[in-house]
Amino acid sequence: MITIAVTAEASDEPRIGISPETAKKLVQKGCRVAVQSGAGNRSRFSDADFTASGATVMESAADVLAAADVLLKVRRPDAADVAGLKRGAVVAAMLEPFGDRAGLDAMAGAGLTSFAMEMMPRISRAQSMDVLSSQSNLAGYKAVVDAAAMFQRALPMMMTAAGTVPAARIFVMGAGVAGLQAIATARRLGGVVSATDVRPASKEQVASLGAKFVAVEDEEFKQAETTAGYAKPMSAEYQAKQAELVAKHIAGQDIVITTALIPGRPAPKLITRAMVESMKPGSIIVDMAVERGGNCELSKFGETVDHNGVRIHGPANLAGEVSVNASSLYAKNLLNFLDPLIEKGAEALKINWDDEIIKGTLVTHDGKIVHPALQPKG
Repeated sequence: MITIAVTAEASDEPRIGISPETAKKLVQKGCRVAVQSGAGNRSRFSDADFTASGATVMESAADVLAAADVLLKVRRPDAADVAGLKRGAVVAAMLEPFGDRAGLDAMAGAGLTSFAMEMMPRISRAQSMDVLSSQSNLAGYKAVVDAAAMFQRALPMMMTAAGTVPAARIFVMGAGVAGLQAIATARRLGGVVSATDVRPASKEQVASLGAKFVAVEDEEFKQAETTAGYAKPMSAEYQAKQAELVAKHIAGQDIVITTALIPGRPAPKLITRAMVESMKPGSIIVDMAVERGGNCELSKFGETVDHNGVRIHGPANLAGEVSVNASSLYAKNLLNFLDPLIEKGAEALKINWDDEIIKGTLVTHDGKIVHPALQPKG
């Protein structure tokens, strides 16, 4: 019988890789589910909820790890997790594979087969496993809610007998999953919304949500998207033209949400000090890319910086701030990933090493780091 195990995350991560709903489905498939006591508390999943779903709740993380055939995590397993797992165990988590190479080497050396869920291929049958989409969607929503709470003014236009309250002007930089949800949320709250992105397909998506599209639409712009749907790095010439356009636009904005990330690269710098200084005091910037260095030159990870009255918020874990929903969605992503790997009766995992989803997410196996994107450049 396969044992699916879940241990508590670190103190800065309130999410969890399983929910009572997904635990119940795994038990129904014939798996044993072992959950460390208290692991779900910060997502409002109690030990009693897991017990009712058929899972076994254990006090000790060491006992959970020792039993594990598959470990489900949100973040990369720490040294204690790695040391507690048996060789050949499978790990599915958001591994952040382009950082901390030594950590990956340790997982490989421990004989673990690990899958980086954030490297899920952008193909139709993997949509239900796409953790970046599920978590970014919630993060985009929370970014706007946080900005609204910090703004100290109303977002929608209000006409009263005492006068008119003008609508807030909100600019979203990057129109991927997080950006589109930020646009939709800002529109629901009554803001006048504009957005920018270097991918040509985003123009129609932005317009469909009722926002104005802002971009330099030249020939390079028309070719600025990879076959996987990600933005390509742009030339210095294009970046200069786009920066000039954005600089003029940003000076009149009340709230700016930045979401621009390219996998495996530092976050592109989109907002300079001069741009921040052109904004009105009381304006808000929420930098959703701060974990990768930030889109704003003045952002600081986990802090809110006040620069000449403009506050730049660098949230450490936006999706984690809505942990109940984030954990539920993430747990379903993991369940959908595991489901085809679990044979009838759950006696063993059946992994098709030639499957596009497996090849796209597999990071360590047979004592080595195997993902092509993580091989030394030569």
